[in-house]
Amino acid sequence: MEQLETMLGSGPRLDDMVQILDADGRRHEDPQYSAYAVDLDAGDLRAMYRDMVLTRAFDAEATALQRKGELGLWAPCVGQEAAQVGSAHALAPRDFVFPSYRELGVAQVRGLDLRETLPLFRGVRHGGWDPHAHNMQIPTLVIGAHTLHAVGYALGVQRDGDVGTGDPTRDRAVVAYFGDGATSQGDTNEALVFAASASAPVVFFCQNNHWAISVPTTTQSRVPLVHRGGGFGVPSVRVDGNDALACYAVAREALERARAGGGPTFIEAVTYRMGAHTTSDDPTRYRDRAEEDLWRAKDPIARLRVYLERQDLADAAYFAAVDAEAGELAESARAYCTSLTGGPAEEMFEHVYTLPHPLVTEEKAARAAYEAGFADEEDAR
Repeated sequence: MEQLETMLGSGPRLDDMVQILDADGRRHEDPQYSAYAVDLDAGDLRAMYRDMVLTRAFDAEATALQRKGELGLWAPCVGQEAAQVGSAHALAPRDFVFPSYRELGVAQVRGLDLRETLPLFRGVRHGGWDPHAHNMQIPTLVIGAHTLHAVGYALGVQRDGDVGTGDPTRDRAVVAYFGDGATSQGDTNEALVFAASASAPVVFFCQNNHWAISVPTTTQSRVPLVHRGGGFGVPSVRVDGNDALACYAVAREALERARAGGGPTFIEAVTYRMGAHTTSDDPTRYRDRAEEDLWRAKDPIARLRVYLERQDLADAAYFAAVDAEAGELAESARAYCTSLTGGPAEEMFEHVYTLPHPLVTEEKAARAAYEAGFADEEDAR
């Protein structure tokens, strides 16, 4: 037990959920984490609010586009904006993000044009953006697979000597975002093993939205998910995922420790997926309206807005301007989406490996020969 406590350190509080801003928009002091959010000024809080509103507006428009047949699929993130935006505001420019397919709020904070998330779901690109332009990898659709990618990248950062130097322009950390369902995948558990063993500078940010695809978290795990980290010797913390300030604070602490060489952290952000798992899903088949109404009262955007209003940190003109910007973003998304067309088929063979690979080269040649065969048939006619 003493050895385990030494490995976990003094930070973990496990079942004691960190909360700074409650569901009624009232601010509370947390003995351990408030210090990490104390320097957030009015501009920072307004920026968080704006990012959450823009994220939700784009998310709603993308869902509508799928319903109209313009997208093949979409994974809504409504209700999870605080977990994503709050934690992403704690990232440093050189930190690297490995998202799943739902981290729209993180993309917004990292400066990505949200419209670049559409080509993948329209089926015209395999990705949509250059990962190094914003230090954010393209989405991983295979549940939990990217947690291993994140740890591998973190080990590379560690071996490059970009950890624990004390130089903020050099030290880096990595964060992997995933949902509660991913904790049931072998890849995620293997990632935790590697991260703990190598003291990798990586933060595992689990958004527990309660339902994975259609199975409740209580069925997936007999104990709160935050205990998963401790089982691997990874310091862990549970946070109110609908509280942007608390998510910022716990992410900042974990990222700073990772950059300093303190190793990995597992964060369970307790939130709720207000919409469907994806647009191919019908949540009414496995959960009831009363549960949704309970969580709707904990809306993360409304919570932060109430706080801004009570503290006179934003006025009606500011909120109107954000709403107008959100409307413009949605309109722009519609126009951009319908203009997207597929690129040349040869693109599927690019960026598969860092260096040329004989199997990929062979497959590319085989496809070219296959297409050329149709041209020969046309000539024969």
